[in-house]
Amino acid sequence: MALDSQAAVILSTVMAVMMAIAVMFIRIKASEKPATAKKIILPPFFMSTGALMFLHPMFQVTFLEVVEAFSVGLLFSILLIKTSKFEIRGNHIYLKRSKAFVFILIGLLIIRIILKTYLSQSIDIGELGGMFWILAFGMIVPWRIAMYISYRKMEEKLEPPNIHAT
Repeated sequence: MALDSQAAVILSTVMAVMMAIAVMFIRIKASEKPATAKKIILPPFFMSTGALMFLHPMFQVTFLEVVEAFSVGLLFSILLIKTSKFEIRGNHIYLKRSKAFVFILIGLLIIRIILKTYLSQSIDIGELGGMFWILAFGMIVPWRIAMYISYRKMEEKLEPPNIHAT
C-alpha cells in the first residue's frame, strides 16, 4: 500500500523529530566519553550509503537541485561547527557540552519541517526526500571535517604518552 504525499511528509517529519531527539541524547552521552578521530570521521561514511537511494528513479534530482540542497546544508553546517568545541580533560579530548547546540538543532529541525511542508506542494516526495538527504549530507560532511581539524589541533596539545622501556 503506497502512502500518499501528505502522509509521507507527516511520517518523514515524525521520523526527523525522533532522530533529532536521538542526536541530542547521543551528543549528551558523547560528551561524557573521550572523543576519537574514528568517532568523528565514521558518521559521514555511514551516511554516505544513503546515496544508493539515487539509483531508484523516484529519488533522482536535477543538478540544480543537488547544488541548492548541498548549499543550504553548507550554510546550516556553520551553526553546528560554531557549537562543536573540544576540551582537554586529563590526558583525553572531550566534546564540550553546548546548550546552544540543542537550540540550534531544534531550530534547524523547525526550518526543515517548514521547508519540507512548503516544498512538498510543488516537488515530488521522492525528489524532496533526495534533496533533504543531500542537505543533511552537505551539513554533516563540513561539520565533521571541521571537528576533525579541531580534534587534531587539540591532540597536538596533549602531552605525549609516558612510555618507559621495561
